[in-house]
Amino acid sequence: MLSPTTKETEEPRRLTPRTPTGQGISADPASRPPVPGAETARRRKGRVLLVEDEADLVSSLSYSLEAAGYQVRSALDGTAALQLAAAQPPDIVLLDLMLPDMSGLEVCRRIRASGQMPQPIVIMVTARGEEVDRVVGFEVGADDYLVKPFSVRELLLRMEARQRAQSMLDEQEHGVTLAAGIAPGKGRIALGNLEVDPDSHQVFVDGSEVHVSALEMRLLLNLLAVPGKVRYRRELLTEVWGYHPEVSSRTLDTHVKRLRQKLADAGASIHTVRGVGYRIVAQPVPSEPPRRNPGRHRD
Repeated sequence: MLSPTTKETEEPRRLTPRTPTGQGISADPASRPPVPGAETARRRKGRVLLVEDEADLVSSLSYSLEAAGYQVRSALDGTAALQLAAAQPPDIVLLDLMLPDMSGLEVCRRIRASGQMPQPIVIMVTARGEEVDRVVGFEVGADDYLVKPFSVRELLLRMEARQRAQSMLDEQEHGVTLAAGIAPGKGRIALGNLEVDPDSHQVFVDGSEVHVSALEMRLLLNLLAVPGKVRYRRELLTEVWGYHPEVSSRTLDTHVKRLRQKLADAGASIHTVRGVGYRIVAQPVPSEPPRRNPGRHRD
């Protein structure tokens, strides 16, 4: 079992091990002993960016991940992590919250705001296990949240589960375009002043592009698949998030609120059906005019 380090239960350290170049990037994985049989497997499993400022934990986790078939790069602080993510986009980011230069939450926000496609799976790995910490993690864009202490086996199972869910969601996103009557590569989905191009991952309002995250795009496409009809909360949590028991309705509401804000006027087309879910319509429902009191009639 891996135990939380004192830096997450006490005052965070101010120093972090660094390479001679001055960047918080850990030693080259080539400097570690090779993992037998891992070279072929890692081509299948994908790239992992491990963001953790405990050098010993980086070393042990990197070895285990490589043995499981992943290609691992690691960073000891948030700045180095963002540089590596931009230079060689990972498939999975294992992200500690307590980093020496910035919070892991801020790293996650910047990754999600980068617009880089495809977006990586982000799994937060931290000793902070309170419900509010998990909710905030999901709200800034985390896909999963693993609390220390944990076993390497549990981590690997969660990584594999998130990868399977990601593949299923990609297939569903492709199917949504067909359900909306748009064949892949044939054009955009239009609803009022809102236009969505699933193939290029672009959203337009009144002809101007609006940048949305991969999760926001999936949410929007799921609503557009059945315009005018209600999408139940459980359906959205299952089809957009791949259903995670710790993803709460508050998380769904927060993402809908942010999507409305990004869409500006077109955001009013997303209606809340209280206690049920959400639906999207071509035009906002106009407010009813005030009713006149029939008992006070003026000739």
